[in-house]
Amino acid sequence: MPIATPEVYNEMLDRAKAGKFAYPAINVTSSQTLHAALRGFAEADSDGIIQITTGGAEFAGGQYSKDMVTGAVALAEFAHIVAEKYPVTVALHTDHCPKDKLDGYVRPLLAISEERVKAGRNPLFQSHMWDGSAETLADNLSVAQELLARTVAAKIILEVEITPTGGEEDGVTHEINDSLYTTVDDAVRTVEALGLGEKGRYLLAASFGNVHGVYKPGNVVLRPDLLKELNEGIAAKYGKPAGSQPFDFVFHGGSGSSPEEIATALENGVVKMNIDTDTQYAFTRPVADHMFRNYDGVLKVDGEVGSKKTYDPRTWGKLAEAGMAARVVEATQNLRSAGQKIK
Repeated sequence: MPIATPEVYNEMLDRAKAGKFAYPAINVTSSQTLHAALRGFAEADSDGIIQITTGGAEFAGGQYSKDMVTGAVALAEFAHIVAEKYPVTVALHTDHCPKDKLDGYVRPLLAISEERVKAGRNPLFQSHMWDGSAETLADNLSVAQELLARTVAAKIILEVEITPTGGEEDGVTHEINDSLYTTVDDAVRTVEALGLGEKGRYLLAASFGNVHGVYKPGNVVLRPDLLKELNEGIAAKYGKPAGSQPFDFVFHGGSGSSPEEIATALENGVVKMNIDTDTQYAFTRPVADHMFRNYDGVLKVDGEVGSKKTYDPRTWGKLAEAGMAARVVEATQNLRSAGQKIK
């Protein structure tokens, strides 16, 4: 059962919450990066999450048609086949879908899973993200309500981002400013709209200074302790026990975070952490090294013929896979999911 069933995905999240660890959610754009993610999880004895953005799906769909749904379905079906060879369990997720792409991405994918479930099968994806951070909170939550009803029916978990994450992710851009911090009032409004599980489980991407992409130390002020304030505020308002954690939090913009910041986030209810920038670099860096070291082999320089062994995509592709897999292993160690796979 390498691809989690809906029941197992819920168990994975429950185990992470109880054990104070989180699953690395690795963005993939191709069969090769998907294998790298699976390899990293397997080498770390960690379950995990593999996710596809709208841009990643468009890329996987081929540059002739650039069809996002085709790319996402192809990668998901590929994962269902090849993951059987890896001794870990993974969930499939779609990442960052803004409002203008819902009809061309998440809603069609939901329809596919709805048909699968009606036929007695499991959904194609285990969770989908609605990124309404560019909308007003009222509009954001209105769409989230509609999507939550559909995801529940399709045995899928919804992820929502209620306030902005800074930087840029597949065309969704936010400035780095004070709006990058979710308030207790934002959390209350979210619960009023989506409930605390009685309407369906959802993952919450709250903002505590997170920024997508690459940034230097000091440019971003992360406050993972803010997640504790959000949990405490909701627990107090809704009569939950002191110290309870009503939310399943997602850590966005996790690349470049310090071990201390990650540890604080885990203690405060983060069960999923998105990693893309660091794994992109880890995939590309060995390729760049290979090209520089084998310049006259990968190119036909000065009338020579080059070296087929050096420009064969399998040669540098294996290096890329190994580099990315190693970074995934590191992520599992940072997030404490290494060695925590479901037996």
